[in-house]
Amino acid sequence: MTDFSPISALLGGTLIGTAAIALMVLHGRIAGMTGILSGAMDTADRNRGWRFAFLLGAIAAPLVATLTMGQPLPFASDAPVGAVLFSGVIVGIGVSLAGGCTSGHGVCGNARLSPRSMVATAIFMAFTFATVFIVRHVLGGF
Repeated sequence: MTDFSPISALLGGTLIGTAAIALMVLHGRIAGMTGILSGAMDTADRNRGWRFAFLLGAIAAPLVATLTMGQPLPFASDAPVGAVLFSGVIVGIGVSLAGGCTSGHGVCGNARLSPRSMVATAIFMAFTFATVFIVRHVLGGF
């Protein structure tokens, strides 16, 4: 079962929102991780510096949290490797079909009141709820 920790959730959400606002204000860009990653890999993109900095921050954040809290964050998963890989492929397909990822639509698009993002967010949340229900209650969980 997942432990609910409102303090860390509030702090994490505040940091994500602040980063999204800063990226929009300073660069006029949406904080969608898929778009940032694909732009960072595009050698023709002359603005790759901020993309790499953003990705580095996303990678460094758990390390900083670990140092701050004095204990490592749990990264273990009981899910089989095949299920994780299959999930990644399905998410990649969804990102392509939705024209963006959950962070871009869910955090930034909804904040801008984008109808397309609201529909995308409603769809991926519905599928998330269904997936969790099926995996935990129909298949017995991992």
